[in-house]
Amino acid sequence: MLSYRHSFHAGNFADVLKHLILQRILAHLSKKEAPFCCVDTHAGAGGYDLNHAYALKNKEFEQGIGKLWHRDDLPSCMTEYIRLIKTFNRENKLARYPGSPLLIQGSLRLKDRLFCYELHSTDIELLSKAIKRDPRVNVLHADGLEVSLKLLPPSERRGLVLIDPSYEIKTDYTAVVAALKKMHHRFATGIFALWYPVVDRKRSEALEQAIKATGIKNIQLFELGVTADDTLPGMTASGLVVINPPWILMAEMRNALPWLAETLGISGAGHYRIEQLVAE
Repeated sequence: MLSYRHSFHAGNFADVLKHLILQRILAHLSKKEAPFCCVDTHAGAGGYDLNHAYALKNKEFEQGIGKLWHRDDLPSCMTEYIRLIKTFNRENKLARYPGSPLLIQGSLRLKDRLFCYELHSTDIELLSKAIKRDPRVNVLHADGLEVSLKLLPPSERRGLVLIDPSYEIKTDYTAVVAALKKMHHRFATGIFALWYPVVDRKRSEALEQAIKATGIKNIQLFELGVTADDTLPGMTASGLVVINPPWILMAEMRNALPWLAETLGISGAGHYRIEQLVAE
């Protein structure tokens, strides 16, 4: 369970989708003056050196953020996401990629809060160093799926819960649904974003059906694939299930995902899904 290191995958096409949607949700939350609270259940190491041996092993970032870095024809909803990534790099040269904790931290205002959970013994130390001393951010060495439930509902009564496990253990697929149902019961007005990989389409479809069966309303799904589904090992697509999404999110993704599928797709095999899984 604790062997997964996101350093091998930082900046890949799945990160592009996940962090684009994350940035759009944060932009929505920031439109109101009232403070908000964010929970990152699987925070990772915080930031990633793309010149490290881990990142260079498969160079997944080259087929993700690397293909977007110098584009001047980005869909309008993507410009702020790319601008944020560039703030972590010097001289417009792609060398570092921020994980979700740093992206959220960069969007916090004085009264907003962030709780980051990480179980990996090495990554929790790296995460603490990456966050530095920030009174708005709490870094906790714990299982975010279990412990974060105590935070809900937050005193701010508005915010985001990002659930982003590795799914290395097959029981993660059922654990996230059980946790999501409990979290939503406590914080029904919150925004929830659940990331999932497509490595086995049947397993992903079962996850989707289980989420629909929770009885939770107002659920949207956004998926980006770079190659056709396959029985061979490897992730062909990934997606986010968003509960209580910002009202404009679906329109923005209708603008961005076709472009991303074409730009990041391998040999023209890029594809995407945009669906209202459950009505409001």
